[in-house]
Amino acid sequence: MAVEVTPMMKQYLAIKENYKDAFLFFRLGDFYEMFFEDAIQASQILEITLTARAGNSDNPIPMCGVPYHAAAGYIDTLIDKGYKVAICEQVEDAKFAKGMVKREVVQLISPGTMMESKGLKEKENNFIAAVFQHEEKEYGFAYCDLSTGELKSTVLATGEDRLINELTTLSAKEMVVGIEFSEAFPEAVREQLGLFISYENNNDLPRGYESLVTNTIHPIEKKAIAKLLNYFIDTQKRDLSHLQKTVHYETSQYMKMDYYSKRNLELSESIRGKGKQGTLLWLLDQTKTAMGGRLLKQWIDRPLVHLDAIEARQQDVNSFINHYFERMELMELLKQVYDLERLAGRVAYGNVNARDLIQLKNSLYQVPLVRETLKAMNQPNLTRIIDEIDPCDTLADVLERSINASPPISIREGGIIKDGYNAELDTYRDASRNGKTWIAELERQERELTGIKSLKVGFNRVFGYYIEVTKANIAALPENRYERKQTLTNAERYITPDLKEKERLILDAEEKKY
Repeated sequence: MAVEVTPMMKQYLAIKENYKDAFLFFRLGDFYEMFFEDAIQASQILEITLTARAGNSDNPIPMCGVPYHAAAGYIDTLIDKGYKVAICEQVEDAKFAKGMVKREVVQLISPGTMMESKGLKEKENNFIAAVFQHEEKEYGFAYCDLSTGELKSTVLATGEDRLINELTTLSAKEMVVGIEFSEAFPEAVREQLGLFISYENNNDLPRGYESLVTNTIHPIEKKAIAKLLNYFIDTQKRDLSHLQKTVHYETSQYMKMDYYSKRNLELSESIRGKGKQGTLLWLLDQTKTAMGGRLLKQWIDRPLVHLDAIEARQQDVNSFINHYFERMELMELLKQVYDLERLAGRVAYGNVNARDLIQLKNSLYQVPLVRETLKAMNQPNLTRIIDEIDPCDTLADVLERSINASPPISIREGGIIKDGYNAELDTYRDASRNGKTWIAELERQERELTGIKSLKVGFNRVFGYYIEVTKANIAALPENRYERKQTLTNAERYITPDLKEKERLILDAEEKKY
């Protein structure tokens, strides 16, 4: 007997059709479920139990699942092994759904688009690159770290070796290409570097992102940038306002090193275990922030070759060497600065939690102190850095006034926003905290008003709050005060305007997790 395809399974199959190259995490209640081949593969990779839907039929559907609150670890494992994961959520309230609850993919996670993951190393960028080929003459090349917003581009001469050298220097995790490439070329790159290949054919700059690209950017660079941005829009399906304006660079600014030279020099990655220990970066890295660690790695991976640029960097270093006390002060201040770049990315993505916001606030408090310490050094070469520092006083003040000092991680727990910050929120909180007291007081007042000692105020899930009076006592009720809500065998249930308003506040407060 063939298995019946239910409406829910039809919905799953329709969504899966658009994400054939990804594991589809299909939200059902408190679990993300996978079916068919996804379930068979995932159960082996993640070491979870494989079960079956319609298990008693002749054609059971393979099925496995992971709890939604613990999904991050399972997603990390799949991404680390080079797979994509499509997150499919309910996008309408089941109470208001007509028929099957609407579901859609809200994010496609790949090795190059991770925003928050144990796979993101604190002092390493997670670059994704896009390549556009122009008539086999040259490449438009763009790369981005979606977690920090850094976006850069250049033009490369054609040749597999040049592209591989650039991808190696970046330690890119993913490359986005289009139909202008033959299938053999990206496959050759994938095999040599082990990076993930994705496809995007839209090379037109998306509306609303024009400000990220200046007029000085070469047209074929713009094609690569557009390819990358369109890939983000297609896969991330959310705000990308944290992306920085594109910075053009010339590969001639940096020392040319081929793939094998870079590996053998062990500048930032060991040949033996692909770790950091024993490398030049391991020896030199005394940075106090994640942002500084990532910048130092970029400097080491891309040695400068122009004398002016080298001397300017040396002058900056010399300024700090000659100001011991200010240098020590800066080091202490920077120890208290969290990863502002990635915090900003999570805020833009809507993935930020309350403790992230506390870290952001505490970091912003250090910014004016850093600025004043740099000023005290009185070094003309540091003026540009000082002028570009924005202390973000208004944001720091808002965070101080609004977020509790020791908030829970999850918004579901409530208690993130301080009392007194928002009047509407305070009203809901009062209803949630004091609702039972208010109901008990209402019951006392109604008994006193009517003289009915058996009158009671109750609640059920179907009818909400009510005032119940036995039929023997109905004649004692004042006229025009009570609205009949439900009739029972021996009693009538009523509601009053005050009770109706309080019910709305209490139920809204519970639903909104205030």
